[in-house]
Amino acid sequence: MKKLRARSLQWILVRRLILLQAATLLLFIVLCAAALWIANPRLLIDNEAAVAAVKDAVDRDKDGRLIVRETQDLAAFRQSFPNVWYIVRDGSGRTVRSGTIPDVYTEDLGGLLGQADHATIGFSDKDTRPEAYIENASTKAGAVQIIAATQSSRQETDGLEINISATVEVARYPNGSRNWERALPALALVIAILLLPIVLVMGATTLVTTPAVVRRSFAGLVETVRQAARVDIGTRAMQLPVKHVPQEIAPLVHAFNEALARLAQGYDRHNRFLTDAAHELRTPIAILRTRAELLRQEPQSVRLLHDIERLSHLAQQLLDHQLLDRPSDQREIVDLDDLVSRVAADFAPLAIEAGYDLAFEPSTDKTRVEVNVLQIERALANLMRNAIEHGGGGGTITIAIDRTGGIEVRDEGPGIPEEERENVFEPFYRLQPQSRGAGLGLNLARQIALLHEGTIRILAGSWRGTRIRMELPVRS
Repeated sequence: MKKLRARSLQWILVRRLILLQAATLLLFIVLCAAALWIANPRLLIDNEAAVAAVKDAVDRDKDGRLIVRETQDLAAFRQSFPNVWYIVRDGSGRTVRSGTIPDVYTEDLGGLLGQADHATIGFSDKDTRPEAYIENASTKAGAVQIIAATQSSRQETDGLEINISATVEVARYPNGSRNWERALPALALVIAILLLPIVLVMGATTLVTTPAVVRRSFAGLVETVRQAARVDIGTRAMQLPVKHVPQEIAPLVHAFNEALARLAQGYDRHNRFLTDAAHELRTPIAILRTRAELLRQEPQSVRLLHDIERLSHLAQQLLDHQLLDRPSDQREIVDLDDLVSRVAADFAPLAIEAGYDLAFEPSTDKTRVEVNVLQIERALANLMRNAIEHGGGGGTITIAIDRTGGIEVRDEGPGIPEEERENVFEPFYRLQPQSRGAGLGLNLARQIALLHEGTIRILAGSWRGTRIRMELPVRS
């Protein structure tokens, strides 16, 4: 079955942010268009504002002559634009002028401008003559034509002048109403032309920045992940740090820490139960052995002693498991040859009694390791006991050490089938159901090796028997 890949958070964010930005921008444009449609505003630039100020001031005196009154709005406008000028002309040709008027605007502007409602008059970029705004307006004095501008020459600017102007004209029917059937496709195209570059820029920016933002946001998780990777049976009381974890993920880390605490408490209760049970069993087992040894030597009594020995060995292995909880600060640097030779000497009488020869091969160089001596002794004892029990009852059991921190226990028995070489390290797994062992010895040896950052495995080769190799890190 195809393994499902985890979804990338940063690419999920990239896609969703781009869609969100595009939707937000489109909604903003729609709202702005709706607001403009409802309000129907006219944006006045400076020249148009000048015409508007003059238009409100146009009037006639008691004799019917055309005049421009100095209204409050016109006076305020003059303060903002001291160079403002204007020409007001009525239908009979009478005019009112104010300010320094460029010569070009004193000439007859033709009949077309007389018919236009409003217009902007401009010149080429190299021409210093200013732009002006002309409008046929309805005033208190009647219909007049007003020409106005805030400058008499482009040289009167402050060094830089920016004019922004936009005109949107919608197709109309002959009666003047808007023809939206023709206007909407063109309007949609204009919006798309304006919107597409913005979406592309925002999308590219999101694509570049989001991965960096995600990495920075989750940088605090790196140490937490490293700590979680180190959680093992020997570090089950460890708590993951939450100081630099994002607020949204902190509840997950807290829940994980609480789960670790509950598992550690349950494991400790389980271990205490096994240890207490093993201790309680030792006394009645010892009494049973003593009474069985007093029985007459018969097949049934021999079999009873054999069963009592299995029970005693199981209780001892359960007690050995409490060694796994020894803290790492109880380790010491020792000579590996000395440590292994002591265990070999302890098992020599048992091996000889079982019909084996025992050989010890020390390393060619002095090999030093930092270990919990009691734990390593128990691991080696289980390897030796396994070789004595499953070595076929004859031949030579060899303990060999090399300079790399490897310890090999070899026997000349029937060996372990290749397909069973991993199974024998599982707790309570036995190749021979009637054997004395409880199936805990090799499992305990592997756990002790792992606690010391070492390994243990069954070697494969053409030799006869079984070779189990345990490797420990060497200290220089």
